[in-house]
Amino acid sequence: MKRRRNRLRQRRAESPLADKPFRRLVNPYDPVEVITPEQIEQIHNASMVILENIGLEFLDSEAFSYWQKAGAKTDPLTRRVRLDRGLVLDLVAKAPTQFILHARNPAHNLILGGNHINFATVGAVPYYSDLDHGRRPGTLADFQRMVKLGQICGPIHIIEGLLVEPQDVPVPARNLEKGLAVFTYSDKVMTTAAHGRVSATDYVNMAAIVFGGLDIIHQRPVFASNVNVNSPLRYDERMLGALLVYARHGQPCIITPFILAGAMGPITLAGAIAQQNAEALAGIALTQLINPGVPVIYGGFTTNIEMQSGSPAFGTPEGALALLAGAQLARFYGLPYRGSGSLNTAKTPDAQAAAETQMSLWPAVMGHANIILHSAGWLESGLVCSLEKFILDVEGLAMMHTFLQGITIDDNTLALDSIAEVGPGGHHLGTTHTMEHFRHAFYRPILADRLNYETWLKAGGWDAAKRANQLANQLLHDYQQPLLEVPVSAELQAYVQRRKSELQELA
Repeated sequence: MKRRRNRLRQRRAESPLADKPFRRLVNPYDPVEVITPEQIEQIHNASMVILENIGLEFLDSEAFSYWQKAGAKTDPLTRRVRLDRGLVLDLVAKAPTQFILHARNPAHNLILGGNHINFATVGAVPYYSDLDHGRRPGTLADFQRMVKLGQICGPIHIIEGLLVEPQDVPVPARNLEKGLAVFTYSDKVMTTAAHGRVSATDYVNMAAIVFGGLDIIHQRPVFASNVNVNSPLRYDERMLGALLVYARHGQPCIITPFILAGAMGPITLAGAIAQQNAEALAGIALTQLINPGVPVIYGGFTTNIEMQSGSPAFGTPEGALALLAGAQLARFYGLPYRGSGSLNTAKTPDAQAAAETQMSLWPAVMGHANIILHSAGWLESGLVCSLEKFILDVEGLAMMHTFLQGITIDDNTLALDSIAEVGPGGHHLGTTHTMEHFRHAFYRPILADRLNYETWLKAGGWDAAKRANQLANQLLHDYQQPLLEVPVSAELQAYVQRRKSELQELA
């Protein structure tokens, strides 16, 4: 066992899971497109009909008033808003096509837009599971553990600030504890919750402490927040409250309709995508009413239900097609795009989980999604963050990083001298060219097993989940906390304690 751990440490030190190889990722390939330009126009026009003739409900007085002042057709009794296409498109055109999302450590700054791809951890799941203690409600310790893993693992660019719901913390204090944990245990880019004005304001204030003041974060985005539409065609008060706060303070929202075709949208993909597009454009336009030019991201999260049970189905061909179509629409409007990377309905990190994850990850990457949420750890339709699935997914992301590097072709890599040296019937195992390149020529897995059967059996015959569990625990054992200046840390902790006391008094 000791020999296994030492070998694991050595391989990790040389592995692509280490942080150094991964800073920014650009997709060099053309995006996969599943609908034609003519079909994009059809979906666009259908979305405009939805906006103009059917409308959406905005269940927040302040958000509703923005539309009234903008001249939209509004019904104060139902809070339904019907939007002229000219108004919507003029507002959407104010949003930037690309922007920088700043991290506490500038080395982890990210570009959102164009061909840039950024992977995020799983987020917003109530349960946590590992082989050590099984499936259970999430705790603050579980949340902190996953933040640390996200910090350690180089293929992860973004820590989702929701990650695992810490159910051992009183509800009013949860976002404070989560924000404190992310800022303390990671210096990467983060996302935050959209749980109304109060928690959004707390996140803004905490970020201001870490980054040097409200004036500074007003000028540069330091986090993003996923704002879900309460599909069909409704923005609720909590999401709108957070959207108003974040947009006002210059922080990007990821406007994401959550449409299950056959339930919250039409059963046909074309209809579901048209509804998604209308819902997304309405929220994106609202951010520009509040703060013209504020960064915003077009989010796609359309999949189907399982018709036999009515439950959501993830990692499906239909979800993949919707993801790719959403990416095309985002490019049509000149907006950064959000996808999802490890969606599945499996209950354990098994073959089903792997197959459905790939059905989600590949479309997200080849559709050129700029921010890919839930890229590692998702299990059981988003109910569970799995420790082992997280590590398995991270290795998959590391392999994707290598794939996206493409093939280098030059005189050295063509290796004509080596081919001539070996000639017919020889081998390249000991050539000078091989010795020069063998250390970095191929992706070297840290988790995947490539032993022959007898050697694998002698080493214990562990499956991938068991190896992932051991690796995760070793990574956590070796974790080193990134530096956070003592005065900043003290001010951050004082803010959290003060706000927890204030919220408790109001409860």
